[in-house]
Amino acid sequence: MIIENVIANRHDLPETALAGLHEEKVVLPSSQLVKRVQRVTTDHGRDIGIRLTAPAADLRDGDILFRDESTVVVVSVLPSDVLVIAPRSIREMGVVAHSLGNRHLQAQFFDAGSEYGPEVMVVQYDHTVEDYLRHMQVPYSRQERVMPVPFRHAEHTH
Repeated sequence: MIIENVIANRHDLPETALAGLHEEKVVLPSSQLVKRVQRVTTDHGRDIGIRLTAPAADLRDGDILFRDESTVVVVSVLPSDVLVIAPRSIREMGVVAHSLGNRHLQAQFFDAGSEYGPEVMVVQYDHTVEDYLRHMQVPYSRQERVMPVPFRHAEHTH
C-alpha cells in the first residue's frame, strides 16, 4: 500500500468519527515526520509506503493515512525530549532567545492558553542549553512531549 495524501487528522474530527473501526498505528519519532518518502510498519505488522505529494505538510500526530469500512491507520508520534523554558520577563525572554538563536536552535512558542500554562518557549533537549539556562537562572523544565510541529534542522548561511 502506498499513501500519497493524509486523509484527515483524528484530532480535528468528532470523537465518534472513528468509532467501531479497527485502529492500527504507525508509531514515529518526531524526526521522521518531515520525511516525504518512507517505508513504515503499523503496530499490527502492515507494511506501508508513504510518498507524500508536494506541497504536502509534515506529518502530525493523529494523521489518518488509510481508512476503509473496517480499518483506520493513524500516525502516533513518540514524545520528544525537550526543554520547556518559562522566562519571567520580556527582557529575560529576549536574552534567552538571542542566545539560543545564535546557536541556530529551533524553538516553538506557546501562549498562556496552551497545555503548558504560562507562556513558554520549547526547544529540543541539549545539555549545553540546559547548562546555559541553569547558569543564567532561567526557569525551565525537562519534559517528554509530543510536539504539534516537528523540529527541523535549522539551515543557515553567512
